Formats: sequence, structure tokens, C-alpha cells
Amino acid sequence: MKPSDTGWRHLVHSTRYSMKGFKAAFLNEAAFRQELLLCALLLPFAWWIGETPVQWILLVGSCFLVLIVELLNSAVETAIDRIGLEHHVLSGRAKDIGSAAVMLSLMMAGMTWGLLLWQRLMG
Repeated sequence: MKPSDTGWRHLVHSTRYSMKGFKAAFLNEAAFRQELLLCALLLPFAWWIGETPVQWILLVGSCFLVLIVELLNSAVETAIDRIGLEHHVLSGRAKDIGSAAVMLSLMMAGMTWGLLLWQRLMG
């Protein structure tokens, strides 16, 4: 993309790059595919569990957050692997930190879905 690309032209190029990123993540990252499948299975239930718009956006947003964090983690891992595949303590640390971020996002999503489902069933 040229630095002079602005407005609609910039939007078109950015959208194309984003779609390439989704495709790359889907084709190359098993964890992304698994989390995407989980979100696809859960999202229809968000309409039933979420009784208010805020509850609905918490459910949907927690799914999106997992996917966002996984994409960022995959980007970090890919960049590190591009630098070199040999073991280095800092490379391992960066990958572990990215994995921890994914775990936290999954825990938050699980708590959000669990608590709102509990409220729906027991309230």
C-alpha cells in the first residue's frame, strides 16, 4: 500500500490485508480454527442467554476477544519463527506470554458465559 493511499483506497487495501490475515490464521493455526468453531457454536446461544443488550454484547464480545488475542498471539509466534527456529530464552518467553494472554481471554470468556448462563437458568 502506498503512503499516499487515503480514504476509500486505504480502506480497500486494509480490508484486503485483513482478509489475508484471517485466511492465513485459518489455514495455519489449529488453535484459531478450534476457537472459531467454538465461537460459531456458542454465538447462537447468546441470543437466548443474553436477556439485555449489555449481556448479549458481553457474550459476543468475550468470543471476539478470544479470537483477537489468538490472532495477536499467532502474529507474535510467526514473527519469532521468522527470526529463527533455534531455541532462545527470549523467544520462548515471548511465546509463553502470548499463550498466557490467550489462556486469560479463554478464562474470561468462560466466566462470562458461565455466569450469564447460571443467571439465565437460576434467575
